[in-house]
Amino acid sequence: MSALRTAAEDYLEMRRALGYKLTSQGQLLAAFVAYLEQAQAATVTIELAVAWATEPAGADPVWWAKRLSVARQFARYLQTIDPTCEVPPARLLPYRARRATPYPYTPGEIAALMRATDALPLPLEAITYRTLIGLLAVSGMRVGEAIGLDRSDVDHGDALVRVINSKFGKSREVPLDASAMRALGAYSQRRDQLCPRPLCDAFLLSTAGTRLHAANVRRVFTRLVRAVGLKARSARCRPRLHDLRHRVAVNTLLDWHRAGIDVQARLPWLATYMGHTEPANTFWYMTATPELLGLVAERLEPALEEIA
Repeated sequence: MSALRTAAEDYLEMRRALGYKLTSQGQLLAAFVAYLEQAQAATVTIELAVAWATEPAGADPVWWAKRLSVARQFARYLQTIDPTCEVPPARLLPYRARRATPYPYTPGEIAALMRATDALPLPLEAITYRTLIGLLAVSGMRVGEAIGLDRSDVDHGDALVRVINSKFGKSREVPLDASAMRALGAYSQRRDQLCPRPLCDAFLLSTAGTRLHAANVRRVFTRLVRAVGLKARSARCRPRLHDLRHRVAVNTLLDWHRAGIDVQARLPWLATYMGHTEPANTFWYMTATPELLGLVAERLEPALEEIA
């Protein structure tokens, strides 16, 4: 094993100990180290980092910037033990991705997506994706959190699911209503009939009896979106599975506003439920949703008139 590869593994181990998952970043860093090894480089140089980051030619500049960011962060670490290491300046490839606008799923669209799973070729695949979509729509969980659930994490006695060691190493309990728990129970029975000898303890199973893979989940969901005929609202507002999580947060905030509840005081509650590290992350939903902005403006209007 080369010194660069050893340093990369030490770097990832250190950051993961701080709570970072670094799944995609770890894959990119491995590719960067392999590129350096192929070039027979003893350390990171700006020239090599930029050359690797801008592959493939013609790719989205945002992708290039993401790749260079992975190389830059590793170089910062490496420079602490190797003074000859060069750290790419932050202003190189300065493109930044704009945050996507949440797609505003209607109840009818969610129901249509769940019905569309009936057309999937295998019964276990159909019920698994129907259950996954329904669970995300009512719980606000991250896709990775739902995929990561083990059977023991679904507590029918207390009507909740336990999210263990999620983003930033946080864990939490997500309460669900009776209808959601009945749906999870029905899935469990049918899953065990279709796959009596699974290869893992995952709650949601693939047709191979293994845990679902995120890339496959995105691919199947894209098929369902096309089958239902959902269209992008804009270049930044496209139907994504993650937007089911956004929908839970937005609808909760809308309900609070309409009921005249002090949303600012309740934000820590919602942040805890959603698994956010701080309420500021939850507050973003208010600025990302036109309907929420409109309600905020309506509530501020009397105060603004008094000032005027």
